[in-house]
Amino acid sequence: MTKRVKEILSWYSSENPGTLANIARLLNHGRLGGTGKLVILPVDQGFEHGPARSFAPNPAGYNPHYHFELALESGCNAYAAPLGFLEAGAAEFAGDIPLILKLNNSDSLFGGSDPAPAVTGSVDDALRLGCSAIGFTIYPASGARNEMYQQIRELGEEAKRKGLAVVVWSYPRGSGVSKKGETAIDVVAYAAQIAAQLGAHLIKVKPPTEHIEQDAAKKVYESERIPIATLADRIRHVVQSAFGGRRLVIFSGGEAKGTEEVLAEVKGLADGGAFGSIMGRNAFQRPKAEAVKLLNDVQDIFAKAK
Repeated sequence: MTKRVKEILSWYSSENPGTLANIARLLNHGRLGGTGKLVILPVDQGFEHGPARSFAPNPAGYNPHYHFELALESGCNAYAAPLGFLEAGAAEFAGDIPLILKLNNSDSLFGGSDPAPAVTGSVDDALRLGCSAIGFTIYPASGARNEMYQQIRELGEEAKRKGLAVVVWSYPRGSGVSKKGETAIDVVAYAAQIAAQLGAHLIKVKPPTEHIEQDAAKKVYESERIPIATLADRIRHVVQSAFGGRRLVIFSGGEAKGTEEVLAEVKGLADGGAFGSIMGRNAFQRPKAEAVKLLNDVQDIFAKAK
């Protein structure tokens, strides 16, 4: 156990030994093991966006085993997916890599301005499959947000009682914000704070833009001269918003983009003190060799960051 991992575990002193051990498993696995940084492969897009949109660019991805193999071969800290994908490979890859069971999911077959994902798995499912953590999405700004907050409070309490870690995807989305506001710096920082207040150990948010959505927040950002001009500035502020950097905040890879654009963004994340990346489509939609190289390059950037 490295000094850095022990320091991070000390931030969660209210947790039981089982939960601390599972946070440590996430932090100690893969090429970044022991550094306090994480690169996680999430593959919930089949449920969220449909099979063709998710896997047709790289048809190997239709096979659930492919994603276990990609996470392993690239040295990721963990692999996150909904119930079906994990059930399809958990036995074959038991003990090979920490798993995160995504307990709620949305689909794109029904629209609407206020998303409300369905609970699609349980804490007992996560234990049965040998997972280290549960994952859960909340949509601050959705009219259904209070239901999600209550669900993760109950599921998080159960997960912690049973020795699992809790990962929250905090994505502002819904009628309470504009499309541009979903990634506004004030909104993303607020989303990180909400996830931390709900008891998340790991928080996943999107990289923020310089836009400020809320008029009341804009006055404070201007009067306090909060630096937000660069991506590194904004990442630093979001991490600060999660209990002064005492919660692990990792950032999504977003929509598919070119390699240079991905790595430039990751450099900004690392410079701003992000604890890592959780990268799905930008990895698994590429041929495996190319995806492994990209994930290794991302890991190398975080490994060199101070």
